[in-house]
Amino acid sequence: MLLVVPTRPSGRAALWLSAAAVSAALVFGGTLAAPTAASAADTASYTGIVLGVGSDEAQRNISWYSTADTAQLVQLAPSSALVNGDFVTSVTTFAASGAANTTTTGFNRHATLSGLAENTQYSYRVGSEGNWSTTYSFKTQSFEGDFDFLFFGDPQIGSSGNVAKDQAGWADTMNVALTANPNAELLVSGGDQVETANTEPQWDAFLAPDQLRQYPWAATIGNHDVGGKAYEQHFYTPNTDRSAAYYRNGNTATDSGGDYWYIYKDVLFIDLNSNSYNSATGGGDAAHVQYVTDVVNAHGADAKYTVLTYHHSIYSAADHAKDADNKVRRVDFPTTFSNLGVDLVLQGHDHVYTRSYEIANGEKANPDEQPGQNDVFVGEGGVIYMTANSASGSKYYDITAPDNSGTTGAGNGADPLNPSNYWYDSVENQEHVRSYVKVQVKADELVVEGIRAGTCAAPNAAVELGKVGWCGTSGTNAPVDGVGSIIDSVTIHPYHGDGEDIQVDVPAAAPGEFGWTIDGQNGLVDLGTAQETNGAFEATGEINPIKVSDTRSSLSPWSLTSVLGDFTDGDKTFSGSYMGWTPKVVTDGAGAVAGAPVASGFDGGKGLSIDRVLGSGAQDHPKGEALLGANLDLKLPVDTAKGSYRATLTLTALAG
Repeated sequence: MLLVVPTRPSGRAALWLSAAAVSAALVFGGTLAAPTAASAADTASYTGIVLGVGSDEAQRNISWYSTADTAQLVQLAPSSALVNGDFVTSVTTFAASGAANTTTTGFNRHATLSGLAENTQYSYRVGSEGNWSTTYSFKTQSFEGDFDFLFFGDPQIGSSGNVAKDQAGWADTMNVALTANPNAELLVSGGDQVETANTEPQWDAFLAPDQLRQYPWAATIGNHDVGGKAYEQHFYTPNTDRSAAYYRNGNTATDSGGDYWYIYKDVLFIDLNSNSYNSATGGGDAAHVQYVTDVVNAHGADAKYTVLTYHHSIYSAADHAKDADNKVRRVDFPTTFSNLGVDLVLQGHDHVYTRSYEIANGEKANPDEQPGQNDVFVGEGGVIYMTANSASGSKYYDITAPDNSGTTGAGNGADPLNPSNYWYDSVENQEHVRSYVKVQVKADELVVEGIRAGTCAAPNAAVELGKVGWCGTSGTNAPVDGVGSIIDSVTIHPYHGDGEDIQVDVPAAAPGEFGWTIDGQNGLVDLGTAQETNGAFEATGEINPIKVSDTRSSLSPWSLTSVLGDFTDGDKTFSGSYMGWTPKVVTDGAGAVAGAPVASGFDGGKGLSIDRVLGSGAQDHPKGEALLGANLDLKLPVDTAKGSYRATLTLTALAG
């Protein structure tokens, strides 16, 4: 503000007050959590960090190994809040749990990240104050709508006999799959992460790709993972039932196991430990059937699709197609899955690519469905079963021939439409090349594709080491199509019964915004010449009106506060505390309420030299605009030096 003090007729100074230049700082509400110190003396090192799937889109699990048994945590922040890679603001911490490793030195830790926002890039690190891991990042997508996930069969690192070659193939598949599908939202496992359950160098090789710290891995336990606790130490899965019934032979002491579920967008995923199948020695298939039934009954209505994942493929075509245990599962599972409306079953174990016909209650549902048919309109109880080939190239199994054991239930008879295939398989493929499966989840269809991640060339350990006698198209040495080419594609159209389902997508309400501007031109607020009255110089006037606009859907509270700096003219000055005001609402809107009057500090107090409320709106106020004003009242001592003084009124908006 400008203050001009001329000589008064009486010989004393007259006071002129000119207008205010207004500056602003807009501060939006948020939550800051300061980093929590664990132990400055903690010198642990951290390995095996892996990002896991959470209970829903807004959650992730992180697991790792530590060399020290200390209190540890995860620091999480939006990547945009990092400054030169440092966690300085907007940091949230999540405490870790864990115990001593049972099969190797060191300790395991895990933490659940919750309350994630959609469409946000996050950075995280694990450890304790002064001793952090490398920083990694992941991105959440929209929490509604279409999405893609990738399914990987049996990396089984170490099964070729050469861990380094297996790791190279696995890393290349990760690179190929996620370069082609950078917006994939889940990585789903078919089991057998490693060859030997408790061999940590194999786990180190499996966990080496950084994509496993950037995309959530939905782990599945395979028969090579089950024989120790390393699987459970490396992966912390959501909503997991670790009852003895879901462990091989009921052995919770030294085996890994458990069944779990989660919902991601419109898909209910259920993951089973199919190593427990024999009811005579544990809960077995009967327990899994009850588990799936209970989960679907409790949560099926919260999703549009149901996808099951377990390791032992019951409709495969290679070495395990006729295994006695798979014949048991092939009888125990399908009718329940049909009755519960399961849409897709993802499996591994047989190191071959297969896609079943539509199966209902253990039989081919539609006799007219053709081999390799690319569109399937499943009827009531129709389920498609997929088997994924090796994602690392460490091991492949060749397709075996049907027999005369029948074309329903546990039978392995021939397909009448394609006698070289099993009755239940629409597609069977073995080329001895690495591959993965992409699933596109759409409003009224699931698009499932088998995709080549490599060719016969290295990295392809089983071929490089002569573990298979040929590599090429359909059992020949003819070259396969290139990396990224499609092995098989099918669009699965779900069953809608006899009625008509109607869907509408309701978007999130526009977030809107809160802001303020000076209404009209930001001219000088000229208080004129101060007049001497009752032993003081006094001047009055009004601030330029302030327009407040609030279109936020949250209807959160807001306030506009002001503070007046000192008046100066060269080296002459006096305090802004001598200014008082009476706020007012010029035009109603946005729930605006005028702030309380503030007297000039001439009569005692600090006037406008400290933050004062010009106006505010309470929680759940209506959207809209308001015009705020204030009558100014300046009172100064009569011995104030002559001059033209200015001060700045700074406005700050707080919007929760």
